[in-house]
Amino acid sequence: MDPRDRAHLAASAAEQVIHVDENDQPLGVTARGGMHAKGLIPRCTFILVYNSGGELCIHRRSPCKRLYPGFWDVAAGGVVAAGETYRQSAERELGEELGIVGVELQRHFRFFYQSEQSRLWGCVFSCTWDGPIIMQPEEVVAVRWINPGKAWQRDGESYAPDSLQALELQLAGYVND
Repeated sequence: MDPRDRAHLAASAAEQVIHVDENDQPLGVTARGGMHAKGLIPRCTFILVYNSGGELCIHRRSPCKRLYPGFWDVAAGGVVAAGETYRQSAERELGEELGIVGVELQRHFRFFYQSEQSRLWGCVFSCTWDGPIIMQPEEVVAVRWINPGKAWQRDGESYAPDSLQALELQLAGYVND
């Protein structure tokens, strides 16, 4: 593993993040690296980036990511840091991962996600962006635009299941807050 990737993983594991209960009520702050081992539930953001033609930007996760390495992800986003709101986290993550700043975010809903690999509370946002995508190499290795209303998944590719659930709920018009 590249020394820069190791440094990025160490810094990520040390980040202080919010953990919540099954009802999204804050319980405390902990180091990100121990969240899953302790069975804690983080808050996360999912930002669906559309262009003015209605295409969705999807990106391939870096192979050094702890969860779903090398998978395609339909949403930018990440874990909400201590002291951040969902919106503040979404704005930060969008800038870090895809270089998108100063765009208006539309908040859609919150949802609980649970699988063998993780469980989390997610808040889904979307935006429209026709500008350049500037990938953070520690997190994103490729991007492409897809039409989410048509069959777009490719054989042989893996997709992050938590963001797929966020997209499916958004496309279905799910609303809860």
